[in-house]
Amino acid sequence: MLAAVPAVAPDSTQQAIGYPSLFLLVLIGALVPVVPTGALVSSAAVVAFHRAAPFSMALVFVTASLAAFLGDMALYWLGRRGMKSKNGSRWLEAIRERAPEDRLEQAQGKLADHGVTVLVLSRLIPAGRLPVMLACLLAKWPVRRFARGDLPACLAWAATYQLIGVLGGSLFAEPWEGVLAAVALTVLISVAPGLWRRMRGTAAG
Repeated sequence: MLAAVPAVAPDSTQQAIGYPSLFLLVLIGALVPVVPTGALVSSAAVVAFHRAAPFSMALVFVTASLAAFLGDMALYWLGRRGMKSKNGSRWLEAIRERAPEDRLEQAQGKLADHGVTVLVLSRLIPAGRLPVMLACLLAKWPVRRFARGDLPACLAWAATYQLIGVLGGSLFAEPWEGVLAAVALTVLISVAPGLWRRMRGTAAG
């Protein structure tokens, strides 16, 4: 009976540390978009996949989607406060800095035509979240309306990056190899649109 304790304890300790860390990092990444949250979710999914535990996979999904949603809602609320203030706010300026004019104009046009659907898809498009969020702020969407669109967006985002992690984990026997593959794939997905736009701009010039 005692012999089974060492085998269980390390895994329990990893879970006790890992899930709160995932939650905190994804939450921070939603507020300060420099943390590669997609890669974090994919990496956590690889580890959960190699444990072959459906509960671990479900916990990664719930943790990531909840943290992303709370982070988005906090950032949107802070952005609304900045919109109402005469002097703005550093949070609103941070959103503006990461929402180029051309992307913002596209987001505003699509938001006017398709409404909440654009918000749902914005998290699945690399660098698409903040331009759409700023478009919602400029359109003076109330927090409740933004939340109705952001919740399914966060669920779809978490599921997508978890699937990337599962695919990476299924290709390799060792978890660390799957983590490397998942991180490489998420980085490629995030930089591909920017590289494509630069190539098109160079060709046009």
